[in-house]
Amino acid sequence: MLVLVAPGQGAQTPGFLTPWLELPGAADRLAAWSDAIGLDLAHYGTQADADAIRDTAVAQPLLVAAGLLSASALGAVTDLAPGAVAGHSVGEITAAAFAGVLDDTTALSLVRKRGLAMAEAAAITETGMSALLGGDPEATVPHLEKLGLTAANVNGAGQIVAAGTLEQLAALETDKPEGVRRVVALKVAGAFHTHHMGPAVEKLAEAAKELVPADPKIVYVSNKDGRTVATGDEVVARLVGQVANPVRWDLCMETFKELGATALIEVCPGGTLTGLAKRALPGVTTLALKTPDDLDAARELIAEHA
Repeated sequence: MLVLVAPGQGAQTPGFLTPWLELPGAADRLAAWSDAIGLDLAHYGTQADADAIRDTAVAQPLLVAAGLLSASALGAVTDLAPGAVAGHSVGEITAAAFAGVLDDTTALSLVRKRGLAMAEAAAITETGMSALLGGDPEATVPHLEKLGLTAANVNGAGQIVAAGTLEQLAALETDKPEGVRRVVALKVAGAFHTHHMGPAVEKLAEAAKELVPADPKIVYVSNKDGRTVATGDEVVARLVGQVANPVRWDLCMETFKELGATALIEVCPGGTLTGLAKRALPGVTTLALKTPDDLDAARELIAEHA
């Protein structure tokens, strides 16, 4: 059984969309999406520097567009016949489009509003996120709470992401939880999936009132708790609330295992989630879509596992 997943913020790198725009029709699709949301996705995906694409209001729609563009290069998602779809953080909106809950343009319009709202919320206080490598969650989470930080992403495979103010994150550098080998600052502009994002939840809830979501056509796994979601209304409600709730990717991977996953493909810019799956899902074949050169291998994997 194949699982199709989409990465979250921090996976973007300068110029990562350049080779994808050489595919037939890709540049036209990206231009249409850019017009629809008022953001030059081609510029940010091909020419902008790391600081420019670190901007939350830019990074989020850019990542969703990249996921949709790379998946479409394989064909219609319904034809790919994945057994389940899921996304990490903003990747959940990409997954909602894969599942047919939202069409592509609606998904990009929603993520544009999400990115702007989260950027505004992040500007209120200087905050950020850092990945902790190693350690035991049972020891790490209380230690973070002692420092005033939140375990914003519990990713499994020995990785937790802490979020909070820059002062709190600086304290973490010198006071690491027992067993944590490294603390790595992430390329994000705020403490996402924490109470700092409360104002963004309110704005996204207003935007969601305009949506008419369809029920998922493919099993949709929510990173709120790793559970599958059967209705479009519930998917959207979770997309809204998840802005200020921790991401439980560890529970998503447990669900993939229970569903009988044998292969996992991560759409562009792939790498982060396949890395976690290699450690947490032994025996599951993984593939990250980084450039169009990966498409043939992905098609072979789909033919074998979908």
